[in-house]
Amino acid sequence: MMKIVTLLFILSIFAFRLLAQNNNQQHNLTPVEEQLMPDYLKKHDVSIARHIPMAPPTKVRTMAEWEQIQAVTIAWTGQATILKEIVRNAVKECKVLIITTDSTTVTNQLTNAGIPLDSVRFVVTPFNSIWVCDYGAWSVYSNDVDSLWQIDWIYNRPRPQDDATPAAVADYLHIPLYEATVDPDDFVHTGGNHFSDGLHNAFSSMLVLEENSDKTEDEIDTIAKKYLGVEQYVKFPTLPYDGIHHLDMHMRIIDEETIIVGEYPDGVADGPQINANIEYLNNEIKTSFGHKYRIIRMPMPPDANNRYPDHGGNYRTYTNAVFLNKTLLVPTYEEKYDTTALRIYRENLPGYNVVGINCNSIISSLGALHCITKLVGVTDPLLIAHARLRDSDNAEQDYPVTAYIRHSSGIEGADLYYRLADDSVYNKVIMSISDTLQNIWSAVIPAQVSGSEVQYYIKARSNSGKEQVRPIVAPKGYFNFRIKEQLINQPPTTTIIYPPDQSVFSIDLANVTLQLDAEDADGTVQHLVVYINSDSIATINTLPYTYDWQFPNEGEYEIRVKATDNDGAETWSTPVHISVEGTTGFGNVVNANVRFFPNPVEDVLWIRNDDHEVAKLFVTDLIGQSLSIPKVFQEEQYGLDFSLVAPGIYLIKSIVDGHFTCNQVVKR
Repeated sequence: MMKIVTLLFILSIFAFRLLAQNNNQQHNLTPVEEQLMPDYLKKHDVSIARHIPMAPPTKVRTMAEWEQIQAVTIAWTGQATILKEIVRNAVKECKVLIITTDSTTVTNQLTNAGIPLDSVRFVVTPFNSIWVCDYGAWSVYSNDVDSLWQIDWIYNRPRPQDDATPAAVADYLHIPLYEATVDPDDFVHTGGNHFSDGLHNAFSSMLVLEENSDKTEDEIDTIAKKYLGVEQYVKFPTLPYDGIHHLDMHMRIIDEETIIVGEYPDGVADGPQINANIEYLNNEIKTSFGHKYRIIRMPMPPDANNRYPDHGGNYRTYTNAVFLNKTLLVPTYEEKYDTTALRIYRENLPGYNVVGINCNSIISSLGALHCITKLVGVTDPLLIAHARLRDSDNAEQDYPVTAYIRHSSGIEGADLYYRLADDSVYNKVIMSISDTLQNIWSAVIPAQVSGSEVQYYIKARSNSGKEQVRPIVAPKGYFNFRIKEQLINQPPTTTIIYPPDQSVFSIDLANVTLQLDAEDADGTVQHLVVYINSDSIATINTLPYTYDWQFPNEGEYEIRVKATDNDGAETWSTPVHISVEGTTGFGNVVNANVRFFPNPVEDVLWIRNDDHEVAKLFVTDLIGQSLSIPKVFQEEQYGLDFSLVAPGIYLIKSIVDGHFTCNQVVKR
């Protein structure tokens, strides 16, 4: 009987391996794998040679992906063109560990591509698939900055050779490997569905609950805390059209408090669920520093046939990017969409070498660059964790900077460097330790004039002589914040600002928000009264001086505001005239004399004014951010080149004969 059981076990493992070899680019579970998965989990404890199937002996911290790394791991199969470009860029930043069974062939391919091999290392071991992010081990540090260890779990695919590669990599690097693979800590998980903030917050989709249905959420949280140091484990509802339910398909954390999140046009594909997840994050979750997360939206482009996932299109994503020390590799697809994505990364990660790699050949397999790479932390980390300063309304205050700074040998000292955006030289401020028990260092950036952009970075040195900067690209790169423009020492006045300075439209296009710039320098303004066509429609007593109002009918409107101070003195604004000649279903003001065609637009949006006059135009997205769009002239026609603009809804705001109008345009 024992011989029969053993024979069946061997045959099942052979089936796993044969299946995986035939699907080395298959990311999601195949129907056959779904049938094999239960038996795979039952046999998991005895089917693969283990290292240490127990939790680390001390508290650990999972490394953030923007921290300093010693190596990146890839598995060489099926996507040689993409893998070569990863290696080409990675060897400039760190070692490259290539999992392969044929190092000679890989060496020849890299050499023929002109890629130096000095930093390339081969881990010769069998494997099943390319998705090393999912089955590779995670780097953690004992006591935040001490020993480097690796953490493994049960890969959520019945691919035994993939599941065994973390042991081979750990052996090669001589790093202890702790595994959540044995009851009661047997943990089924996948790397593409796990993000860390580098402190003690972690993020996954609720796939992690589904794949560990034999455990309660509290039990899963306990395992995550023991093995990964997770104190707050955030789990988002899965997305309807993301076939693998991995967060890296629509999220990218770029610092302790900043998350780039994918964005679809309104109502398209996974857009509604992503927006609901963001709302949950904003309302319920705090960063490790106790703040709200800073969310940056990243367009999710359609496929080559202009289809989104809800209409059968590939799940193109720019968030599936990977940090390699001072380089960020970003998946790309089509230039007209790629330019926006690369710009967003470069604006929010100044100083990084942002490199695009074409991923059209792999995205149909439900993955891109982050999915096929795994990072290995350095053995001697100098940790600088920092809640970056955000934009300020106050130009008369100092700006305190604090950071959590640690090294295994202790910290000798730290410095803060700051400058204004137009300056070439940084000013140095010596940081002092303000909380010895918590390892908090602090310094102050002095008050700057309104309208300034302040750029800064932190540099620390350990007692053993190691130095580190944050961000890692400093001084070429930096953190930055802006001090908003303010009017100082001016008497109380009230005006309404309208384009080109500011839109009178709110994000909610069903209403119009009157943006009232009421300067109250000495605090004497008691209230504002808004008049439209001489009728009083609202009294506003508190900041911010805004009021939501919808035009009831077409026609001409004059808006004025009266400010009354504590002594009863009155100040009137300059009148603003708005011509309303029709409303769309979205409630935004349009001008019948100015026509835009074709709408929806794919390339050039032509503009025709019946009076043969070209209106002064301003193009913004739905949150009011201006777009710079090239002008096109053809005979007597005038247009805007939308070919490089991401799909979505845009507003074209114009001033014609002193009147402000707004039209909606859909870019396909």
